[in-house]
Amino acid sequence: MENTILAVAFFTMYAIVDIETTGSYASGNGITEIAIMLHDGQQVTGQFQSLVNPHQHIPRYITALTGITNEMVEAAPSFADIAEQVYQLLDGRVFVAHSVNFDYPFVKGQLSKCGYELQVKKLCTVRLSRKLAPGFPSYSLGNLCHSLGIPLEDRHRAAGDAAATARLFSYLLQRDEEKFILKSLQRNSKETILPPHVPKEQFDQLPYTPGVYYFHDDKGKVIYVGKARNIRYRVNSHFSNNSQSRQKQNFLRHTHQISYQPCATELMAQILESTEIKKRWPIYNYSQKRQEQLYGIFAYEDRNGYQRLIIEKNKARLEAVHTFHYLTEGHTLLRRLIQEYRLCPKLCFIQTSNDRCVGLEDGYCDGACEHEEDAYTYNERVRAAMRSVQERPSFVIVEEGRQPQEQSCILVWKGEFVAMGYIASDIQISDIDQLRDMLTPYKENLFIRNLVHSYADKYPQRVRKF
Repeated sequence: MENTILAVAFFTMYAIVDIETTGSYASGNGITEIAIMLHDGQQVTGQFQSLVNPHQHIPRYITALTGITNEMVEAAPSFADIAEQVYQLLDGRVFVAHSVNFDYPFVKGQLSKCGYELQVKKLCTVRLSRKLAPGFPSYSLGNLCHSLGIPLEDRHRAAGDAAATARLFSYLLQRDEEKFILKSLQRNSKETILPPHVPKEQFDQLPYTPGVYYFHDDKGKVIYVGKARNIRYRVNSHFSNNSQSRQKQNFLRHTHQISYQPCATELMAQILESTEIKKRWPIYNYSQKRQEQLYGIFAYEDRNGYQRLIIEKNKARLEAVHTFHYLTEGHTLLRRLIQEYRLCPKLCFIQTSNDRCVGLEDGYCDGACEHEEDAYTYNERVRAAMRSVQERPSFVIVEEGRQPQEQSCILVWKGEFVAMGYIASDIQISDIDQLRDMLTPYKENLFIRNLVHSYADKYPQRVRKF
């Protein structure tokens, strides 16, 4: 059986590829040089190399790294000119590269633009080296070749790097006594999609449960926090798709470790994700790091003595009747108050035209806008509307725990999210102070507040009020 596997290894055809580019991600950059070394499992059997005109400017820092200038590629062929030849060299072979998930999206994307759909298996010599030649301080191509005594000439040029990668690959094939390379090519292997520096064992330990996951850099610092209904599936989706985005390349290049915190429910995962982003400020999280654009409903009395309600951005020196995250949410709430408390849409700035008040037309405005209703009577209804949204209930959302003998709790005290955690399933929740002592305190933000209250409104059967 071993001889059969060895024979298969030698008769598998490989294409060892290296490219130089104008930038770090395929969706916004082009190829400036490509080299392909054909390998039969024992030795290099053919090669191809060419400069490529990317039809976009090569940044100065790229030129400093590679030595490739805009003048050098001006007369070079476009990728479309060599696409057919590149496709024929790659089709039916295993695509091999040092950090393959950088090179492959560029080549696949450029071929796709020219009408060629590349669908081949991949191998990453960084991941293979970590497995078959463990213990080195660095697995960059230059440092690894130096450590192994592999010649590397013309560094950061496609032909030189491809030739060195081919020598490295031959070395790894010779050391592969347990046929790890062939196992990496199997359909269910994750070796070809994971970041080159992340041990597969870390991925295998990820649970199929809700929770929060963390990507760490080489120093252990958290660079991204994500939440998931299923942690294993969500982490896998970051790397198994065909995205050519900057984010995916950042994850592939900088993620060295993956950790996680399981949660009982997706809601708890969303809350934990938000607090962790605010706490850790990871470099590759964007959405919740932006300053919250908060809005509020404010009340003031006009010159005629009528209380008026208006939606504005939150103001430092004024207290809002009610705050919310999205402008549409505020308009929805104000329209509901107008209908329920018979308020005037003109005095609430929902209707801003000079046309006749739609509230008068529809019968819910009693004429305050035309002074047909006195200010005192109208203002009483405005104050009642304000009280209805200022009431701050205390409640706990109770759901299943992480295991059968526990239950999860999310505690809201006087309208503010204050704590969450897990308690034994046989504990009767009756005393809010006792419950608060049993849970982990968290700092609230507006995103979490709206999230929790919206969830409580949607699933009232899971809410216990105090």
